[in-house]
Amino acid sequence: MIRFTVVTITYNAEAVLQRTLDSVFAQTYKGVEHLIIDGASKDRTLALVEAYKQKSDESETEHKVIIQSEPDHGIYDAMNKGLTQASGDYIVFMNAGDSFPQADTLEQVVHRCKLTELPTAELPGVLYGNTDVVDGDGHYLHPRRLQPPAKLTWRSFRQGMLVCHQAFYARTDIAKNLQYDTRYRFSADVDWCIRVMRETERMGLPLYNIGIVVANYMEEGQTTKNHKASLRERYLVMQRHYGVIQTFLLHCWFVVRAIVRR
Repeated sequence: MIRFTVVTITYNAEAVLQRTLDSVFAQTYKGVEHLIIDGASKDRTLALVEAYKQKSDESETEHKVIIQSEPDHGIYDAMNKGLTQASGDYIVFMNAGDSFPQADTLEQVVHRCKLTELPTAELPGVLYGNTDVVDGDGHYLHPRRLQPPAKLTWRSFRQGMLVCHQAFYARTDIAKNLQYDTRYRFSADVDWCIRVMRETERMGLPLYNIGIVVANYMEEGQTTKNHKASLRERYLVMQRHYGVIQTFLLHCWFVVRAIVRR
């Protein structure tokens, strides 16, 4: 059986976490490992997580829930802890407030990608799908503005992060060797996805479009300061992977396109 490791990063997340826990618990697919990496929360986050683990242990879901709570050095440090512990065939990050859109989402991923028909060594390096944006109460708002292309390569992200992190399933054996670069505070996920796709191409493995919405992503309320810092970091990430000149020219085009759309 193909197994999925779902990693949820938490810190003082009691207001939005339950929706995520319920979403993973509801998955009808049996092969799920759920790693909850907590940064030593001071609210009721851990109480919710412990209750969830007990509920899962006593149920017939056959999901494995693992909890780790300790201080960390930010979200990407916590994600690296999840990478280190993951034992599934694929890893996906589903953070507090995010959720699977349907109870059979993971079953559909396996079925649509025909994963059970492939030898382990030939499994796609990356599975990716669409994302819907929801509000803080989990209510649907709209599809994510950037949509994944039919054919994805590591070069695709020159046009922006076309696949949401929560809709990006990486083969765990590849991902474990490519930890998040914690020098980035806001955009290490973009850099990580590009590096995973580059390694997938080097290994001659496909990237498979699942073709459905596989994640509900909670709209963030980032401050303007953090948003600007994130954009600056993404520019540096793009320079790293696509070169200084091409990145500059692409961003000139982004500016022109934005002005025309107005």
